Amino acid sequence: MSNLTPREIVSELDRYIIGQEAAKRIVAIAMRNRWRRQQIDPELRDEIAPKNIILMGPTGVGKTEVARRLANLAGCPFFKVEATKFTEVGYVGRDVESMIRDLMEIGVGMVRNEEIERVRIKAEKSAEDRLLDLLLPGSREKQSKSPGFFMSGGEESKEPTPAKPDDGTREKFRAMWRKGQLDEKEVELEVSSQADPSVSIMAIPGMEDMGMQMQDALGRFFPNKKKRRKMKVKDAYEVLIQEESDKLIDMDKVMELARERVEQTGILFIDELDKVAARQDQGSGTDVSREGVQRDLLPVVEGCVVNTKYGMIKTDHILFIAAGAFHYAKPSDLIPELQGRFPLREELQALGKDEFYRILTEPQNALTVQYKALLETEGITLDFTREALEEMAATAEKINEDTENIGARRLYTIMEKLLAELSFEAPDKSGSTVVVDREYVRGQLAEVVEDRDMSRYIL
Repeated sequence: MSNLTPREIVSELDRYIIGQEAAKRIVAIAMRNRWRRQQIDPELRDEIAPKNIILMGPTGVGKTEVARRLANLAGCPFFKVEATKFTEVGYVGRDVESMIRDLMEIGVGMVRNEEIERVRIKAEKSAEDRLLDLLLPGSREKQSKSPGFFMSGGEESKEPTPAKPDDGTREKFRAMWRKGQLDEKEVELEVSSQADPSVSIMAIPGMEDMGMQMQDALGRFFPNKKKRRKMKVKDAYEVLIQEESDKLIDMDKVMELARERVEQTGILFIDELDKVAARQDQGSGTDVSREGVQRDLLPVVEGCVVNTKYGMIKTDHILFIAAGAFHYAKPSDLIPELQGRFPLREELQALGKDEFYRILTEPQNALTVQYKALLETEGITLDFTREALEEMAATAEKINEDTENIGARRLYTIMEKLLAELSFEAPDKSGSTVVVDREYVRGQLAEVVEDRDMSRYIL
């Protein structure tokens, strides 16, 4: 777990997210508290529950990005899910516990990748030797000091075999491979494929999670099939690295580490929570189902044990960050028990032209940086003047006011419309420099900005 201070966390978030200082501070404190909890005596540690958060604000202001970047900083499992996908127990749809299973899958993947990186050097050496076996059939049997090799009779060779003249050939091939001279050569490789258990799992719509778990359980009773495939040497090498890595990592250890990481540092981001809030001024039948989803969420957020294919997962110390626009509902419309499980609340502010300008210029991954890099692949140098960026920011604010306010996402549609013609003609303009100024922006966007009805469909 990261030991960054709250100030350092906010500073890192500032590199990607403009504004929303209060939201950054509140998530930074929540993350630091998780580190603090790990330093406390175990007897008291289990008593300290995470302080779950509700982020409120219109779409496109950075709610999801704040949570996602926070998880990346901490290096912890993170999963985003929409509350509207869940249905009450007894109805067709996803059950709320499926998000814990998904989070566990992500945790296992993270730890497995870390273990693969740890053993990669050893896996690459073994893969290289196996690749040379494919290129020079029989050469490995003649090579000296080759431990763990099985003779054709099935018995393991205990005595070193004297070196043969073709050892030099093997080393020549090794040197050629390392120089990339054999990349395009084809070899035939035996690969494993999961055997078909010949049982079709017909998952009921909305219950795909159960179907996948049954399929996985049945698949374990059937051995993997082997089949031979022809592929290029460079592709075969990657397959062999994967196979050698699988041999070197202990999946039981991976699952144990992943379980601990998910339980102690996992973050679940529940978006559109306001959509399952039952409005007090309405008494429609759909509100019953919404309240049912909230009641199903309650034990998971409160702390329970969820069964996954990797074992039982306790949710007591998973951090839940919920988000929603809360235009037509408010946090107080949630059932009281669920409200109490989200003690921290912060409202994110709508974005204006000043924030849009900063979004276009300040973040490390700003849209202008991305499009410059994309067109640079075609040999085009793209430059934006300050006036052009100011015009784009003002246009984004105007269209958000005139149509629907989709926050910073409006900049994506504006940028695509602005550079559509240039992107199409880019292969024919290699070596040129294009300067985007205020007149260029106005010229490209004039028609859709002036025609409000067209703006609704294009921008």
